[in-house]
Amino acid sequence: MASIHQDIPIEVPAERLWSALRDVGALHTRLVSGFVDDCRLDGEVRTLTFANGIVARETIVDVDETRRRLAWSASGGRLVHHDASAQVFAEGAERCRVVWIADLLPHAMAPAIAAMIAQGLQAMKATAEADQAA
Repeated sequence: MASIHQDIPIEVPAERLWSALRDVGALHTRLVSGFVDDCRLDGEVRTLTFANGIVARETIVDVDETRRRLAWSASGGRLVHHDASAQVFAEGAERCRVVWIADLLPHAMAPAIAAMIAQGLQAMKATAEADQAA
């Protein structure tokens, strides 16, 4: 199984970023604007439309308030297996770090998924820091 680990520092308080991450039905407006164009929430399942046209169905597995961690599982497309999580860590009063981990099959999909995670983290940073400046 391929395992991807990426992280990024973001110049906003951890609680502010966690508020956007935990809002699982609004990531297209609050968390990763420009990376995800649409998000439809139906119970614990959200359907995402990415800016590149890919549509994914994700089941929200856990929203852990104590650890500021969101876990989800994706299904469909060329992926046989996909579990992921994003977790927010405070780095002082005005900065945090987001760690995004994904485990997936087939291995051949790892480069494409790693690139999407990198784009998602950059969008997260841009969205959060723009909101902080406003």
